[in-house]
Amino acid sequence: MTANHKPVTLEYVLHEFEQCVDLIHRNFPMLSADMVYFDHLIDKDAMEREVLQPFANVQADELENLLKDTRFKPSSSSKEIIEGILKGDAAIFHESSVYLVSLYGPSSRPIEQSETEAVIIGPHDAFTESAFTNLSLIRRKLKSSHLKVIQLSVGEVAKSDVFVLYIDGIVNMEFVNEMIKRIRDIEVDIITDSNMLVQHIDDYPNTIFPLFLTTERPDLIVSKLSGGRVAVIMDESPSVISGPTSLFEFFTSPDDYYQRWVIGTATRILRYIAFIITITFTAVYVAITTYHYEMIPENLLYTLIESRSRVPFPPVFEALLMEVTIELLREAGARLPSKIGQTIGIVGGIVIGQAAVQAGLTSNILIIAVALSAIASFVIPSYVMSASIRFARFFLIILAGIWGNFGLMIGISILVIHLSKLTSLGSSYITPLAPLNFQDWKDSFIRGPFWMLKDRPAQSRTHNKVRNKMKR
Repeated sequence: MTANHKPVTLEYVLHEFEQCVDLIHRNFPMLSADMVYFDHLIDKDAMEREVLQPFANVQADELENLLKDTRFKPSSSSKEIIEGILKGDAAIFHESSVYLVSLYGPSSRPIEQSETEAVIIGPHDAFTESAFTNLSLIRRKLKSSHLKVIQLSVGEVAKSDVFVLYIDGIVNMEFVNEMIKRIRDIEVDIITDSNMLVQHIDDYPNTIFPLFLTTERPDLIVSKLSGGRVAVIMDESPSVISGPTSLFEFFTSPDDYYQRWVIGTATRILRYIAFIITITFTAVYVAITTYHYEMIPENLLYTLIESRSRVPFPPVFEALLMEVTIELLREAGARLPSKIGQTIGIVGGIVIGQAAVQAGLTSNILIIAVALSAIASFVIPSYVMSASIRFARFFLIILAGIWGNFGLMIGISILVIHLSKLTSLGSSYITPLAPLNFQDWKDSFIRGPFWMLKDRPAQSRTHNKVRNKMKR
């Protein structure tokens, strides 16, 4: 670490950045000045406009007056100068004084639509890796002076800028203060993404379920802010954190609000049905075919017996084999280039499934059950929640294979108990079920018409509860 008491000289700064070939040192002999900066962190046009042209038109005895301009910030702190250069400032050395001028403007990815959270109706812009671009996207949609932004930093070796956002007068400041405290308490060398940051501020870091919502959609973050939530932007990360959050928020999508409320409600209910299918369907197959043949209708029973007659494995191993195969195909499709990945997913699934049935490694009915479970998992809007549910599915399959329906009920009970004890920023994770709040059901399990959505969620604990005063 750089000590503040060390003398701030050009030689000292160059020594700190020794063996950094990307550091630029420019000398202005006629002006007795030197400038140090990282070329790839600055805006070339700003450099030309703010520094090079003024320096070209000034005499040596006039330079000191030029450096009194507000764009040039004097600094005597070695730590501040080093950090300023790392953040895209240029350090100007003149006689015994040092000035910092902000020229930050590295090349960045343009604003595009999100690939992981695509919508059919509504805005298609998504966050980028630039924190200030992300702030501008939020400010464009939330034009209010009550939107407050607090800047923090994380990382002991490499510091990353973190911005905490909230709407003054709506948010409960306990959540803001708790979020700031947790971020300040982080002591790690480096954090490179919001999805890493969120794991350091979780209430329960060992749970498989996400306790904070991370999204690439500005409209979703604006909605959460107006609902009394806190948002966190991390520089160099395209994902923005929102909290506190509940389990049921991961089953909502901005699409729900851009469509008629009846359509939005039907779609949301479909997601909950998909959740039940993806987490239990294969486990139910294993339980029934292992212990509970009496639950199968007689006409279907003959088909099932014929389908399993050539399979040498017990149902639990058969199911685990196919579930692992599906996960392998899913991961292969995600890691390969998009065109090849789609081909691997479709062709691989068809070929392997058909070959497995013909080889007697699995039954036709299990292939259908596993395929339905996999398809249902894609209906859940949040990829992080979808991955958590897939992991829980393996847990239920194993218990169903050991104890049948009894084991399945034990597994579901364990998940319910686990979810009941989770909190997000100290707030219940399964609200509005516990604590029970029927008022919030209108925007959790269904998407009520806007005239019904008058109050902000109870989870936000806001004193400004009314958000919609319309009567129709």
